[in-house]
Amino acid sequence: MSVSPDHDAGMMSDPSDAQRSLTAAALAFAQKNLDPGTAEREKGDPVKDPAWRALWQKCGDFGLFGLGVPEEYGGAGHDVLTTIMALEAIGQGCRDNGLTLAINGHIWTVLYPILAFGSDAQKKKYVPGLCDGSLVGAHGLTERETGSDAMKMTTTARERDGGFVLNGAKAFVGMGPACDLAIVFAKTDPDKGAWGVSAFLVETSDAGFIRGAADEKMGLRTVPLGPLGFDNCWIPKDRLLGPVGAGMSIFQHTMEWERCFIFSSHVGAMARQLKDCTAYARSRETFGVPIIDHQSVSNRLADMRLRLETSRLLLYRAASLKDKKRPAPLEAAMAKLHISEAFAASSLDAVRIFGGRGYLSADGVERDLRDATAGLIYSGTSDIQRQIIARLLD
Repeated sequence: MSVSPDHDAGMMSDPSDAQRSLTAAALAFAQKNLDPGTAEREKGDPVKDPAWRALWQKCGDFGLFGLGVPEEYGGAGHDVLTTIMALEAIGQGCRDNGLTLAINGHIWTVLYPILAFGSDAQKKKYVPGLCDGSLVGAHGLTERETGSDAMKMTTTARERDGGFVLNGAKAFVGMGPACDLAIVFAKTDPDKGAWGVSAFLVETSDAGFIRGAADEKMGLRTVPLGPLGFDNCWIPKDRLLGPVGAGMSIFQHTMEWERCFIFSSHVGAMARQLKDCTAYARSRETFGVPIIDHQSVSNRLADMRLRLETSRLLLYRAASLKDKKRPAPLEAAMAKLHISEAFAASSLDAVRIFGGRGYLSADGVERDLRDATAGLIYSGTSDIQRQIIARLLD
């Protein structure tokens, strides 16, 4: 079903002609290039499937990764709002939530931290490749036994011979099994607490780097996720991201951007989901009337629309703050919490509206529900976001 991007909702002013043109192009690109074959990709192995890397390269060729990257590094130089509008359109046009999550993770947790904290040499070396699709990035903080308690990490980096020797392992790393470059956090001085963690740019060709096998999972099956290991992995000092001891500051900065915008494409998915459910409810009849005339169904559609609009408002509000160079810890937590919960709730409503067909895999309705469940966990669980919001209350 071909749909048009609808970004007027949630905006304080009308989109510009340039924004409308870009989002229309992004929607058409996703429908033509990214959406076909989603069901087949879900059954395969994204690490071994050459078609997956070809899709990634198409995204690079389209300019998707570099939307908000300065032109001097190969990007388009768009502001944050325009960038997330285009990413929203990608989610509306592509049913592959795993791929769209991978795209957003690559942008917000790899590209943006390097732009913010990388040296000129690091930016010149890595950002063009991360923009044009020739490099796949990953972000390694979480460990299997630490979860949200990041300071209990056991990965260490000992300074030696003009560099650092990494030992340890990271878990649940999105794109880990397929990445070329990873931002890895490790303790350089365990006695200094939060000031004893540093961030490193690790290339997968580095001796001692161990790429783990992709984990099987409930949803988001088209994005590889798995562990990364480091066995006396030597990293030259010029690949330290930011100064020694700045790792947790870099992580907090990254998390704010990630929580604000990693759901950009999922908001687009909610728009597509609502259109599909509305069309089905108008065409499907029971007891002599379209099911949209049954209050129980129309109420669900109304709730889905409300969740979509409030999600957009929070997403665009966060973009407005970031375009003004303002911090947004509260807005990031609210956006992450609300949009993740909204996508999960609307996905369950979609299954209910489609009934038996929604439970079957043929129409892809149930895929959104499996995919949406992960959003309640990654980038900080919903419970963590509620704690952050409570701490930031006036």
